[in-house]
Amino acid sequence: MPATEKQNQTYITEFILPGFGDLPDLQIPLFLLFLLIYMVTMMGNTLILLVVVAKQHLHTPMYFFLSNLACLEMCYSSTILPKLLAGFLTGDRSISYSSCVAQFFTFAFLVGVECYLLAVMSYDRYLAVCKPLHYITLMNGQLCIALAAGTWVSGFMISLVITLMMSQMVYCDCSEIDHFFCDFTPLIKCSCSDTFLIEAVTSLMAAACTLLPFLFTAASYILIIITILRIPSATGRQKAFSTCSSHLLVVTLFYTTIILVYMLPKLYNLAAFNKLFSVFYTIVTPMVNPLIYTLRNKEIRGALGKEAHAFMSLYK
Repeated sequence: MPATEKQNQTYITEFILPGFGDLPDLQIPLFLLFLLIYMVTMMGNTLILLVVVAKQHLHTPMYFFLSNLACLEMCYSSTILPKLLAGFLTGDRSISYSSCVAQFFTFAFLVGVECYLLAVMSYDRYLAVCKPLHYITLMNGQLCIALAAGTWVSGFMISLVITLMMSQMVYCDCSEIDHFFCDFTPLIKCSCSDTFLIEAVTSLMAAACTLLPFLFTAASYILIIITILRIPSATGRQKAFSTCSSHLLVVTLFYTTIILVYMLPKLYNLAAFNKLFSVFYTIVTPMVNPLIYTLRNKEIRGALGKEAHAFMSLYK
């Protein structure tokens, strides 16, 4: 490639994110739908954070990690939805190059954190069910903080490496990213640089970030299920399973959407549905997670019920 041509191609100042612009009659309904999802996501996760902080009996490892997840989900939604909502209202779907790179970095960072955090939460449930007598000793405050910090640092470092490599790419005249946010695959398609190295490194990072935590989580739940099945009484089995059922649902939802977004389109030529799958992965899942924990967790339900009762009594 001639030097002058390469120089011109590196000075891309903005990308276009068409998103759902091909549905002109649905812009306002889609805006209202995603606004509602965003509001429910922020309120639901904020409520979980406030309840966990306010209630002394919820100051346990499980709820400490749950509060980290709630914080993560709020950041997750705020990385993507405000820009998407603005596009519905104004019709302006442009995003500057630096903002696009920043959005990708934040998104990848939070995805990495969630993968590791769900694995940590599964380890916490493994200790609670399989090692109940040693749980308090093993899962102490120091370890909880170290594990939580490790998830955030690991996600940050993995995202930083990929983003730094991506920022060195040369982009061709293709300035339109066929997505509603700056994701890795559509961005790479717009590059005219040799993408072999970055794709190889990203595959390795993705394996470390998703495959290893997934295998660890799956192994933890296999051991949990085996332990639960060995409990002689039906009441004991139900009680043991209730302590981890909410997390198991969240894990299943998260990894199912990951497979739909990043594996099935490549294997079965379903790229046309990638945006639809991505909506569930990036927008719906952060909204559903607090609902799952609220509806299926007796302690969270009980704490919310007491707070609601106390609030209502102020106006009687």
